[in-house]
Amino acid sequence: MNRNTKLNLFKIVYKIRKVEETISKLYSENEMRCPVHLSIGQEAVASGVCSNLKENDEIISTHRSHAHYIAKGGNLNSMISEIYGKKSGCALGIGGSMHLQDLKKGINGSVPIVGSTIPIGVGIALFNKIKKKNNLVTIFFGEGATEEGVFHESINFAALHNLPILFVCENNLYSVYTGLEQRQPKKRDLKKICEGNSLAYYHEDGNDVIKVHNKVKEIVKRIRKNNQPTLIELSTYRWLEHCGPNWDDNLRYRPSGELKKWIKKCPLARIKKQIKNKPLISRATKQLDKEINSAFVFAKNSKFPSNKIIKNFYF
Repeated sequence: MNRNTKLNLFKIVYKIRKVEETISKLYSENEMRCPVHLSIGQEAVASGVCSNLKENDEIISTHRSHAHYIAKGGNLNSMISEIYGKKSGCALGIGGSMHLQDLKKGINGSVPIVGSTIPIGVGIALFNKIKKKNNLVTIFFGEGATEEGVFHESINFAALHNLPILFVCENNLYSVYTGLEQRQPKKRDLKKICEGNSLAYYHEDGNDVIKVHNKVKEIVKRIRKNNQPTLIELSTYRWLEHCGPNWDDNLRYRPSGELKKWIKKCPLARIKKQIKNKPLISRATKQLDKEINSAFVFAKNSKFPSNKIIKNFYF
């Protein structure tokens, strides 16, 4: 992989990390009045996947949507404004953190209901096929969504109709406070579930953005060629609480030392180490810091939606 590609991946990972650290830092000001689900620790997934997508390719995201939105090139001013509930937000300040969209960038939306992104994305892919569009559809979801019945129905339907879909399972081991061992039987095998539905399956280290990028590059090329839907499971880990801006290791639902072990696999530190050019990294981070700070200033200075907008939306 050449240095420019590595630098671009670093920029995406850094941008996601810096945006979410800023959200975490400023959340206590009580100006962001919606729940936030942060992806700190999971940035390599969105970065490595979306770096292989074209602008007209479409994604559908989850409640933990910031990383996907940023990696796909969504407008940052609109995203931060949405979290602040401002009229300039991507959903007019009414949707909040869990309802991000930027149709110009192929971000069809994010949906907080676990598993719901999967049938929505399959429906979009079917529509594209009927209309003879060439857009690839990428569906993000967590490992908890694979426990929902609609997951099995959707992958069966996608395989039956040869829909050009990339299913991305972000396996961060937890559904809120509940680990895999409490939710899935020991012999459960996602690979076998996929293969039983004629769905191609791959697995990769979801904390190494270069590995994610390279593996997804191969998969996307294959999907575009033969329309075979494919699932990639990416092992990763969220550092902060399920919902909110804080650390929650004190709750002890995770084994002692597990968080520290995963922090050592930090996606940002790993890609930074790969570049080995401090001046290049410094210039990139300064430029991104400026863009991010500007987005927060823009959001804070923007107006709230009018009562008319709110009434039209809800009634």
